[in-house]
Amino acid sequence: MGYTVALTGGIGSGKSTVANAFADLGINVIDADIIARQVVEPGTPALQSIVSHFGDALRLPDGSLNRRQLRERIFANPAEKSWLNALLHPLIQQETQRQMQQATSPYVLWVVPLLVENQLWKKADRVLVVDVSEETQLQRTMQRDNVSEAHARQILAAQVTRDQRLAVADDVIDNNGAPDAIALDVARLHDSYLKLARQADSQEKS
Repeated sequence: MGYTVALTGGIGSGKSTVANAFADLGINVIDADIIARQVVEPGTPALQSIVSHFGDALRLPDGSLNRRQLRERIFANPAEKSWLNALLHPLIQQETQRQMQQATSPYVLWVVPLLVENQLWKKADRVLVVDVSEETQLQRTMQRDNVSEAHARQILAAQVTRDQRLAVADDVIDNNGAPDAIALDVARLHDSYLKLARQADSQEKS
């Protein structure tokens, strides 16, 4: 497995914007959220297991997973959340490994929203945190997901704190400002990661 930079940040921080900027520079992006959706697509054994466990209300008319209903079921029920994690985490991990082995860029960007919650930062060579204020998170989440402030605060409360994320960071992108400022940060970090990946590769070979 090549040099891995893990990207994380709280909800509404702009992880996707940052990841897309790295992708534009030719870096393979492996996104845990996208993989999590792929493993429960219509026709997959995982979706069938979820429907068998929770009932038909978890399947939408088009055959896809009713994510909102699933979130509501597990949000206040730790036992159900544990059951779901036990089903999905091994599948997500397997697909992540497959994509990492197929990656062709000098390093890979591994996007993991729950990097700190699941203590996955130890699996990466470098950790990049996209950081914004709580106020910015609330505003973006309310606008993007069309939810109330109370609901947005609930989501924030369920995640680790900003300080806990920053404590594991090797690099930080401050995304409180204009979106076009990200490009400069990403270009600078990209150069740095190329050098680090080269160093790691030459150490491995020597």
